[in-house]
Amino acid sequence: VIVENRSGGGTTIGAKAVAAAAPDGYTLLVVGPNIAYYPVLFPNLDFDPAKALAPVATLVTWSHLIAVAPSVPANTIPELVRYVKANPGKLAFGFGLATMPHIIGETFKRAAGIDIIDVPYRGGEQARADLLGGRVHINIAPVPQLLQLIRDGKIRALAYTGPERSPDLPEVPTMAESGYPQVGFNPDVWMGVLAPADTPAAVIEKLNRDVNAVLKSDEIAPALKRFGYEAKITTPAEFETFFAAELRKWPPLLLATGFKAE
Repeated sequence: VIVENRSGGGTTIGAKAVAAAAPDGYTLLVVGPNIAYYPVLFPNLDFDPAKALAPVATLVTWSHLIAVAPSVPANTIPELVRYVKANPGKLAFGFGLATMPHIIGETFKRAAGIDIIDVPYRGGEQARADLLGGRVHINIAPVPQLLQLIRDGKIRALAYTGPERSPDLPEVPTMAESGYPQVGFNPDVWMGVLAPADTPAAVIEKLNRDVNAVLKSDEIAPALKRFGYEAKITTPAEFETFFAAELRKWPPLLLATGFKAE
Protein backbone atom coordinates (compact mmCIF):
# COMPACT_ATOMS: atom_id res chain seq x y z
CA VAL A 1 0.00 0.00 0.00
CA ILE A 2 1.35 3.41 -0.98
CA VAL A 3 0.04 6.28 1.15
CA GLU A 4 -0.25 9.52 -0.81
CA ASN A 5 -1.25 12.50 1.30
CA ARG A 6 -3.28 14.99 -0.73
CA SER A 7 -3.72 17.66 1.90
CA GLY A 8 -5.57 20.95 1.61
CA GLY A 9 -9.04 22.13 0.74
CA GLY A 10 -10.59 20.55 3.80
CA THR A 11 -9.92 17.08 2.29
CA THR A 12 -11.64 18.02 -0.99
CA ILE A 13 -8.39 17.79 -2.98
CA GLY A 14 -7.79 14.17 -2.00
CA ALA A 15 -11.44 13.23 -2.39
CA LYS A 16 -11.64 14.73 -5.87
CA ALA A 17 -8.45 12.93 -6.93
CA VAL A 18 -9.90 9.56 -5.93
CA ALA A 19 -13.26 10.32 -7.51
CA ALA A 20 -11.46 10.91 -10.82
CA ALA A 21 -9.23 7.80 -10.56
CA ALA A 22 -9.70 4.56 -12.47
CA PRO A 23 -12.42 2.45 -10.78
CA ASP A 24 -10.23 -0.61 -10.44
CA GLY A 25 -9.88 -0.87 -6.65
CA TYR A 26 -6.27 0.33 -6.64
CA THR A 27 -6.92 3.97 -5.73
CA LEU A 28 -8.84 4.46 -2.49
CA LEU A 29 -9.77 7.35 -0.22
CA VAL A 30 -9.45 7.29 3.57
CA VAL A 31 -11.62 10.05 5.00
CA GLY A 32 -13.90 10.94 7.90
CA PRO A 33 -17.12 12.90 8.49
CA ASN A 34 -15.58 16.10 7.13
CA ILE A 35 -16.56 14.80 3.69
CA ALA A 36 -20.12 15.59 4.78
CA TYR A 37 -19.15 19.22 5.50
CA TYR A 38 -18.52 19.99 1.83
CA PRO A 39 -21.97 21.46 0.99
CA VAL A 40 -21.65 24.01 3.81
CA LEU A 41 -17.96 24.85 3.56
CA PHE A 42 -17.54 24.55 -0.20
CA PRO A 43 -20.90 25.31 -1.87
CA ASN A 44 -19.23 25.75 -5.27
CA LEU A 45 -17.43 22.41 -5.22
CA ASP A 46 -17.53 20.81 -8.66
CA PHE A 47 -18.23 17.22 -7.59
CA ASP A 48 -20.75 15.42 -5.39
CA PRO A 49 -19.15 12.83 -3.06
CA ALA A 50 -22.45 10.96 -2.79
CA LYS A 51 -22.36 10.29 -6.54
CA ALA A 52 -18.62 10.25 -7.20
CA LEU A 53 -17.52 7.82 -4.46
CA ALA A 54 -18.56 4.33 -3.40
CA PRO A 55 -18.39 3.21 0.27
CA VAL A 56 -16.06 0.25 0.80
CA ALA A 57 -15.50 -0.24 4.55
CA THR A 58 -15.48 1.66 7.81
CA LEU A 59 -12.34 1.63 9.92
CA VAL A 60 -12.58 3.27 13.35
CA THR A 61 -14.59 5.69 15.47
CA TRP A 62 -13.72 7.91 18.43
CA SER A 63 -15.03 10.67 20.67
CA HIS A 64 -13.46 13.59 22.56
CA LEU A 65 -12.59 14.99 25.96
CA ILE A 66 -13.36 18.52 27.06
CA ALA A 67 -10.46 19.71 29.20
CA VAL A 68 -9.44 22.93 30.92
CA ALA A 69 -6.25 24.50 32.22
CA PRO A 70 -5.63 24.18 35.98
CA SER A 71 -6.27 27.91 36.37
CA VAL A 72 -9.94 27.43 35.46
CA PRO A 73 -11.95 27.11 38.72
CA ALA A 74 -14.19 24.27 37.52
CA ASN A 75 -14.15 20.50 38.00
CA THR A 76 -17.38 19.74 36.11
CA ILE A 77 -19.21 21.05 33.08
CA PRO A 78 -21.99 22.67 35.20
CA GLU A 79 -19.29 24.45 37.25
CA LEU A 80 -17.64 25.63 34.04
CA VAL A 81 -20.93 26.98 32.70
CA ARG A 82 -21.64 28.83 35.96
CA TYR A 83 -18.16 30.36 35.97
CA VAL A 84 -18.35 31.50 32.35
CA LYS A 85 -21.79 33.02 32.85
CA ALA A 86 -20.41 34.97 35.79
CA ASN A 87 -17.31 35.93 33.77
CA PRO A 88 -18.39 36.27 30.12
CA GLY A 89 -15.59 36.64 27.60
CA LYS A 90 -12.87 35.80 30.13
CA LEU A 91 -12.02 32.26 29.00
CA ALA A 92 -10.62 31.30 25.58
CA PHE A 93 -11.27 28.09 23.66
CA GLY A 94 -8.39 26.92 21.44
CA PHE A 95 -9.13 24.57 18.52
CA GLY A 96 -7.93 23.49 15.12
CA LEU A 97 -9.91 25.42 12.53
CA ALA A 98 -12.69 23.49 10.76
CA THR A 99 -12.23 20.36 12.91
CA MET A 100 -14.58 18.27 15.01
CA PRO A 101 -13.41 19.99 18.25
CA HIS A 102 -14.39 23.27 16.57
CA ILE A 103 -17.90 21.91 15.92
CA ILE A 104 -18.23 20.41 19.41
CA GLY A 105 -17.10 23.67 21.00
CA GLU A 106 -19.58 25.77 19.04
CA THR A 107 -22.37 23.30 19.81
CA PHE A 108 -21.52 23.45 23.53
CA LYS A 109 -21.42 27.25 23.59
CA ARG A 110 -24.82 27.50 21.98
CA ALA A 111 -26.37 24.75 24.10
CA ALA A 112 -25.13 26.34 27.33
CA GLY A 113 -25.64 29.95 26.24
CA ILE A 114 -22.11 30.96 27.24
CA ASP A 115 -19.63 33.57 25.99
CA ILE A 116 -16.18 32.03 25.39
CA ILE A 117 -13.58 33.58 23.11
CA ASP A 118 -12.77 31.49 20.03
CA VAL A 119 -9.06 31.14 19.20
CA PRO A 120 -8.63 29.16 15.94
CA TYR A 121 -5.34 27.46 15.10
CA ARG A 122 -4.03 25.60 12.06
CA GLY A 123 -4.07 22.42 14.14
CA GLY A 124 -4.91 20.97 17.52
CA GLU A 125 -1.28 20.58 18.66
CA GLN A 126 -0.76 24.34 18.52
CA ALA A 127 -3.91 24.86 20.57
CA ARG A 128 -2.72 22.40 23.20
CA ALA A 129 0.66 24.10 23.41
CA ASP A 130 -1.09 27.36 24.22
CA LEU A 131 -3.36 25.57 26.70
CA LEU A 132 -0.23 24.47 28.59
CA GLY A 133 1.18 27.98 28.26
CA GLY A 134 -1.95 29.56 29.72
CA ARG A 135 -2.87 31.51 26.59
CA VAL A 136 -6.10 29.56 26.12
CA HIS A 137 -8.17 27.84 28.79
CA ILE A 138 -10.27 25.15 27.11
CA ASN A 139 -9.38 22.42 24.62
CA ILE A 140 -11.27 19.52 23.08
CA ALA A 141 -9.36 16.51 21.72
CA PRO A 142 -9.38 12.71 21.46
CA VAL A 143 -8.43 10.87 24.65
CA PRO A 144 -4.93 9.74 23.54
CA GLN A 145 -3.87 13.33 22.84
CA LEU A 146 -4.80 14.52 26.35
CA LEU A 147 -4.44 11.44 28.54
CA GLN A 148 -0.83 11.91 29.68
CA LEU A 149 -1.34 15.63 30.29
CA ILE A 150 -4.32 14.77 32.50
CA ARG A 151 -2.41 12.10 34.40
CA ASP A 152 0.47 14.53 34.93
CA GLY A 153 -1.92 17.11 36.36
CA LYS A 154 -1.16 19.66 33.65
CA ILE A 155 -4.80 19.90 32.53
CA ARG A 156 -8.15 18.77 33.94
CA ALA A 157 -10.74 16.65 32.12
CA LEU A 158 -14.34 17.75 32.65
CA ALA A 159 -16.35 15.48 30.35
CA TYR A 160 -16.27 12.93 27.55
CA THR A 161 -18.45 13.33 24.46
CA GLY A 162 -18.99 9.61 23.78
CA PRO A 163 -22.15 7.62 24.59
CA GLU A 164 -20.38 5.93 27.52
CA ARG A 165 -17.47 6.93 29.74
CA SER A 166 -13.98 6.42 28.36
CA PRO A 167 -12.39 3.22 29.71
CA ASP A 168 -9.14 5.20 30.09
CA LEU A 169 -10.83 7.80 32.32
CA PRO A 170 -13.82 6.08 33.94
CA GLU A 171 -14.07 8.81 36.57
CA VAL A 172 -14.84 11.47 33.92
CA PRO A 173 -18.58 11.79 33.19
CA THR A 174 -20.06 12.01 29.72
CA MET A 175 -21.54 15.22 28.38
CA ALA A 176 -24.96 13.56 28.60
CA GLU A 177 -24.38 12.90 32.31
CA SER A 178 -23.24 16.52 32.63
CA GLY A 179 -26.55 17.81 31.28
CA TYR A 180 -25.68 18.35 27.61
CA PRO A 181 -26.60 15.24 25.60
CA GLN A 182 -26.58 17.28 22.37
CA VAL A 183 -22.83 17.94 22.71
CA GLY A 184 -21.20 14.93 21.12
CA PHE A 185 -22.36 12.90 18.16
CA ASN A 186 -21.90 9.31 19.33
CA PRO A 187 -19.35 8.86 17.93
CA ASP A 188 -17.95 12.22 16.97
CA VAL A 189 -15.56 10.95 14.32
CA TRP A 190 -15.35 7.95 12.01
CA MET A 191 -12.84 6.97 9.37
CA GLY A 192 -13.68 4.90 6.33
CA VAL A 193 -12.48 3.77 2.92
CA LEU A 194 -14.18 4.85 -0.31
CA ALA A 195 -13.50 4.05 -3.96
CA PRO A 196 -14.39 5.70 -7.28
CA ALA A 197 -18.11 5.36 -7.94
CA ASP A 198 -17.95 2.83 -10.79
CA THR A 199 -15.73 0.32 -8.97
CA PRO A 200 -17.18 -3.19 -9.56
CA ALA A 201 -19.18 -4.66 -6.69
CA ALA A 202 -16.96 -7.74 -6.58
CA VAL A 203 -13.88 -5.56 -6.06
CA ILE A 204 -15.59 -3.59 -3.29
CA GLU A 205 -16.66 -6.83 -1.58
CA LYS A 206 -13.10 -8.17 -1.66
CA LEU A 207 -11.64 -4.94 -0.30
CA ASN A 208 -14.27 -4.91 2.45
CA ARG A 209 -13.42 -8.48 3.51
CA ASP A 210 -9.70 -7.67 3.60
CA VAL A 211 -10.16 -4.46 5.61
CA ASN A 212 -12.40 -6.21 8.12
CA ALA A 213 -9.91 -9.05 8.50
CA VAL A 214 -7.20 -6.54 9.38
CA LEU A 215 -9.43 -4.77 11.91
CA LYS A 216 -10.12 -8.10 13.63
CA SER A 217 -6.49 -9.28 13.57
CA ASP A 218 -4.56 -10.02 16.75
CA GLU A 219 -2.04 -7.34 15.82
CA ILE A 220 -4.31 -4.45 14.90
CA ALA A 221 -7.31 -4.85 17.24
CA PRO A 222 -5.36 -4.26 20.49
CA ALA A 223 -3.31 -1.48 18.86
CA LEU A 224 -6.49 0.42 18.01
CA LYS A 225 -7.62 0.15 21.63
CA ARG A 226 -4.30 1.55 22.85
CA PHE A 227 -4.76 4.64 20.70
CA GLY A 228 -8.34 5.18 21.87
CA TYR A 229 -10.05 3.97 18.69
CA GLU A 230 -13.01 1.62 18.37
CA ALA A 231 -12.96 -0.63 15.32
CA LYS A 232 -16.12 -0.18 13.23
CA ILE A 233 -16.77 -3.22 11.07
CA THR A 234 -19.47 -3.00 8.39
CA THR A 235 -20.46 -4.52 5.10
CA PRO A 236 -20.43 -2.27 2.00
CA ALA A 237 -24.22 -2.01 2.21
CA GLU A 238 -24.10 -1.02 5.89
CA PHE A 239 -21.45 1.58 5.21
CA GLU A 240 -23.49 2.92 2.28
CA THR A 241 -26.48 3.44 4.57
CA PHE A 242 -24.29 5.03 7.27
CA PHE A 243 -22.52 7.25 4.73
CA ALA A 244 -25.81 8.52 3.29
CA ALA A 245 -27.04 9.31 6.82
CA GLU A 246 -23.83 11.24 7.59
CA LEU A 247 -24.20 13.29 4.40
CA ARG A 248 -27.71 14.26 5.53
CA LYS A 249 -26.83 14.84 9.19
CA TRP A 250 -23.92 17.26 9.15
CA PRO A 251 -24.98 20.21 6.95
CA PRO A 252 -27.90 21.31 9.16
CA LEU A 253 -25.80 20.79 12.31
CA LEU A 254 -23.02 22.96 10.91
CA LEU A 255 -25.44 25.66 9.82
CA ALA A 256 -27.10 25.65 13.24
CA THR A 257 -23.79 26.28 15.00
CA GLY A 258 -22.73 29.01 12.58
CA PHE A 259 -19.71 26.91 11.68
CA LYS A 260 -17.42 28.34 9.01
CA ALA A 261 -14.09 27.21 7.62
CA GLU A 262 -12.62 30.69 7.95
